[in-house]
Amino acid sequence: MKTIYGFLLIFIFAQTCSAQDYADKITLVVHGGAGTITRANMTPEKEKAYREVLNTALQNGYAILKSGGTSLQAVEAAIMVMENSPLFNAGKGAVFTHEGKNEMDAAVMEGNSLKAGAIAGATTIKNPIKGAIAVMENSPHVLMAGKGADQFAKEQGLEIVDPSYFYTEARYKALQQAIKEEKVELDHNENKKEEIKKAPKTGYQNAENLIFTEGKKFGTVGCVALDRFGNLTAGTSTGGMTNKKYGRIGDAPIIGAGTYANNATCAVSATGHGEFFIRSVVAYDISSLMEYKGLSVKDAADEVVMKKLVNRGGEGGVIALDRNGNVAMPFNSEGMYRGYIKNGKSEVMIYKDEK
Repeated sequence: MKTIYGFLLIFIFAQTCSAQDYADKITLVVHGGAGTITRANMTPEKEKAYREVLNTALQNGYAILKSGGTSLQAVEAAIMVMENSPLFNAGKGAVFTHEGKNEMDAAVMEGNSLKAGAIAGATTIKNPIKGAIAVMENSPHVLMAGKGADQFAKEQGLEIVDPSYFYTEARYKALQQAIKEEKVELDHNENKKEEIKKAPKTGYQNAENLIFTEGKKFGTVGCVALDRFGNLTAGTSTGGMTNKKYGRIGDAPIIGAGTYANNATCAVSATGHGEFFIRSVVAYDISSLMEYKGLSVKDAADEVVMKKLVNRGGEGGVIALDRNGNVAMPFNSEGMYRGYIKNGKSEVMIYKDEK
């Protein structure tokens, strides 16, 4: 009996020490999308609004970490702030499909257990990240899509809203413009048609960009966090691409592409042109470079985003975080809404020249 009691004391002591070891390393990082984001096309009022929401997301998530909460709880809280803001392409600010609907994707992954959950094409879940968490925690599956995802979320007691909740005038106008430009580019503009036909196989992505991007701005939101227990979590939420057709799904809900977490390496959330992130398995590739080549989180993220993706024509960026609280936020676009908080100090950045 004494032996069992002794082992129990040792276990409790070890757990307490482990938590204390990471207490000073707790870190939270967020992103709100990447693309052609420059000072020239940003008003002071809009810039202030973006910075305020990003900072609120950081503070809400970090408060949970400071109070002893888990990285999963912190990621959920931070992403919900951005899902509830019409400034971002997730939740309330989700873009419209070609059919005039809002179809949302989200994913979450825990670095400790390697458990993951995701939803795709959801239309009634107020906070898609909650749907992804419910799939991870309360089902044997990883990914649920469409009506099934909505039905599962309702059965789990999540807040369900009428699809009209996601409507924003700015996003609807963007759809109308995208539809108009697509007709011009694909049906009537011979130069663009010839450009698509002549695009070399190694550079066809440039032709795809003519069709699918919304002003070359990707408003996906994401968060990665490290808690006092040394556990990493990554989460991502998005409305996809304006004017998307045929039930198109991007990289955000694809584990290993737009979202990945492993305590042995890092947690990653991506934003960008999803097709290239899927083909390049971006999030997992960063983790693999750390695991198999021994690269730091910064070097691994730079290798994938600034070299591999660029060579393949992919645009966007990632936020990545390792178990020691080291942060990487590379992007190959003009800008990326991003920020981190560590040791109680936060920093929010938007433009390329902000380090």
